Amino acid sequence: MNLSQDPPPRLLAIGDLHITHPENRRVVEGLRPLSPGDWLIVCGDVSELSGEVEWALRLLRERFAAVIWVPGNHDLWSIPEDPVKLRGEARYRHLVELCRRLGVLTPEDPYPIWEGQGGPVTVAPLFLLYDYSFGANIAPTKEQALALAYEAGVVCSDELVLHPDPYPTREAWCEARVRETEARLLALGPDPATVLVNHFPLTRHPTLILRHPEFAQWCGTVRTADWHRRFGARAVVYGHLHIPRVTFQDGVRFTEVSLGYPREWGRRGLSRAVLRPVLGEQGGGS
Repeated sequence: MNLSQDPPPRLLAIGDLHITHPENRRVVEGLRPLSPGDWLIVCGDVSELSGEVEWALRLLRERFAAVIWVPGNHDLWSIPEDPVKLRGEARYRHLVELCRRLGVLTPEDPYPIWEGQGGPVTVAPLFLLYDYSFGANIAPTKEQALALAYEAGVVCSDELVLHPDPYPTREAWCEARVRETEARLLALGPDPATVLVNHFPLTRHPTLILRHPEFAQWCGTVRTADWHRRFGARAVVYGHLHIPRVTFQDGVRFTEVSLGYPREWGRRGLSRAVLRPVLGEQGGGS
């Protein structure tokens, strides 16, 4: 008989921590597992400052059995306030090495196998960026979509502080990441069971409810629209939109796991279940 009072381990996720905001930092300080075996997916946008990224991931790794991180666009920003002056790919690799020192898994590591509730599944952290192709919802070309965004005053700060070095454009960086990641997923074999994790949504569908449709062009790439079907997704986890919810596409569970900015979660109230279950389990510790 199992006399343990611990609930079964769960695969949990949260994203868009934005801990430069003191209120969000306090939320992160309060995050704890309910079971010693809980895994935590951190779905990007921890902070624009590399030191804060390290602080948060170190804290979470000390508490959870495993932590898996994917980069958000804010993590990749190069801003004057950050003592780390690296840009583009070099900044990403710096964050990957930081994670490895902490024992945090990244898109550059072998994909781990979750054996707990809902498993076994391969958890595949992805880093794919965007290529402006979601902007087709407002205009037929990138140039026209960008012009409409500037006219509306809805322009992502990436245009100023997310540098693609050594790639000539963010689209080229995205193309390289998609090509490399697709090859890794194909290598899983003909009938994989996966949880796909990316900061940006894998399909355009979640962006259709954006209050400002002009922003969709900074939210993903149409190249991944069928990946949840092609690569055996039991679940897809993403952030970026700051619209936490669960939807289903082609029978696959898609969970947006953003914490978001204090003004956002303050309006809807901060749920006790800040950590979102990935595979449909009940609960979500905090």
